[in-house]
Amino acid sequence: MLAVVAALGSALCYALASVLQQRAAAAEPLDQSLRVGLLTRLMLRPLWVLGIGADVLGYVLQFIALGHGTLVVVQPLLVSGLLFALPFGALVSGRRMERRDWVGGGAVVVGLALFLVVAAPAKGRPVASGVTLAAIGVATAVAAGALLLVARGRNGSPRAMLLATAGGLLYGFTAALTKTAAHLLDRGVVHLLTSWPTYALVAGGALGLLVTQSAFQAAPLAASLPMLTVVDPLASIAIGAFAFGENIASSPVAVLAEVAGLAMLVWGVFTLARSPLVSGARQGV
Repeated sequence: MLAVVAALGSALCYALASVLQQRAAAAEPLDQSLRVGLLTRLMLRPLWVLGIGADVLGYVLQFIALGHGTLVVVQPLLVSGLLFALPFGALVSGRRMERRDWVGGGAVVVGLALFLVVAAPAKGRPVASGVTLAAIGVATAVAAGALLLVARGRNGSPRAMLLATAGGLLYGFTAALTKTAAHLLDRGVVHLLTSWPTYALVAGGALGLLVTQSAFQAAPLAASLPMLTVVDPLASIAIGAFAFGENIASSPVAVLAEVAGLAMLVWGVFTLARSPLVSGARQGV
């Protein structure tokens, strides 16, 4: 129960952080994209700093959730952040939720519930082997690197979607490192600080932050948020099953139901990300 509550709290914080950070990043010149200078410039913007504060709180809650739960459960629950954006957007913009908002939100809830109930993920191992984590890290770096190369020749929404996809992959991997770090900490601070996954987490988190801020900078939130929201949990589900033994039900009927749940979840995410309430919340912050 603690893992679920912490994951939902984390989703709320991350949703707020995305709104604040995108508004701040969108005001920066495009020639700063994927440069460290982008982060140094953003540090001077109070709105972005508030977003980072929400990010930090969200990460603390995610750390707690992953320390008590599985990747396959915690990461998909972060998708619920979009649901929190709806009432926030309605309050700020003075608009009412439309039928599309209710349908999209319902699709997220039903799809998420269907997947988690049918998948019934195993508890798995608390820590993955170093070799396995290293292999996943290499695979993630190659895939994210390819997306970044393709994004260099794009502008606007296509660039934002490619960068957000890369960011989602990086965040999926850092979630695995976060889960590892949470259990390394159980053995003491010294053990945590003398283990390489801790430093890989810092490096991966910094790179993921730079990539996602560049995605927010490239186009409105509706272009980047869906890919970031969807890719992160999908990558985490795969990593959880492969690296941590968090296996999900694999009978033919179960697989069909899981795919249906994920498809419904993805459709709901894309519907909500394009809702006027999401853009209204962004404009009203």
